[in-house]
Amino acid sequence: MAPYQIFTDATADCSPQWLASLPPVGIVPMRVEIGGQEYTYGPDGTISAQRFYDLQKEGNYASTSQITPIQYFQSFEPVLRAGNDILYLCFSSGMSGTFQSAQVCAEELREEYPERNIICLDTRCASVGEGFLVCEAARRQAEGYTLDELAGWVSRHRLEVCHWFTVDVFDHLRRGGRVSAGTAVLGTALQIKPLLHVNQDGELAVVEKPRGRKQAIKAQLAKMEQGWSPEMGKTVVVGHGACPDGAQALQTAIQERFPEAKVFTADIGPIIGAHTGPGMLALIYWGNTR
Repeated sequence: MAPYQIFTDATADCSPQWLASLPPVGIVPMRVEIGGQEYTYGPDGTISAQRFYDLQKEGNYASTSQITPIQYFQSFEPVLRAGNDILYLCFSSGMSGTFQSAQVCAEELREEYPERNIICLDTRCASVGEGFLVCEAARRQAEGYTLDELAGWVSRHRLEVCHWFTVDVFDHLRRGGRVSAGTAVLGTALQIKPLLHVNQDGELAVVEKPRGRKQAIKAQLAKMEQGWSPEMGKTVVVGHGACPDGAQALQTAIQERFPEAKVFTADIGPIIGAHTGPGMLALIYWGNTR
């Protein structure tokens, strides 16, 4: 049986500290445009998360581009040529057409490398939630799961990754069509910090409208209390968009309420940050409330 490599995309915001002791994970870079200039985010990229949010805070708005089949070919083909199979864990198709591009590329590569196995899976996850699932998959690869076994495991458990996001500003949600202009104006005036999640279809949806950061964090903790499944795994991820103080406050609150949780923090990068803006906080865990 051939060895295989896991791939994901830069949307996953995989922290290097998560991946340090795991089998290598290939990360396909993505493009983001901000301030009239195009950048690459990911390995050897041309923009960091911090620089991206600095540009947003200066009044710039961002847009992202889905990965093209050619970009996938450039990442996948050398691995196949070396005799390895591929498991690609992709950004949610509910938010991007990237998964379709991956499938187009995979089909062409199967014709060129008929002896190789290429499996593309829609994670229905995003940002640090996608990274969480990728790292859990890599951990199981290290435990000896075969390619087919791991693909089956991901398919069974991807909807048990719970994502709860709170957003500090409305402007970027408004520009992305997530909320109306009227809602954005009213929400800003009332200091509402909308609570969003990634639903069963892998789409980002607003579910509650708490007022103020403290209430938003309480809402996130309430969701975790309702649905956390520590028997599946006690790792909990706090993601943030250039908001280390908020991330620390959320991490402290989690550790006080759920002392058995193993909490990690990570940056939320430009791909999701383009649509949510600076100050975003994410809470990711295994649970039953997707």
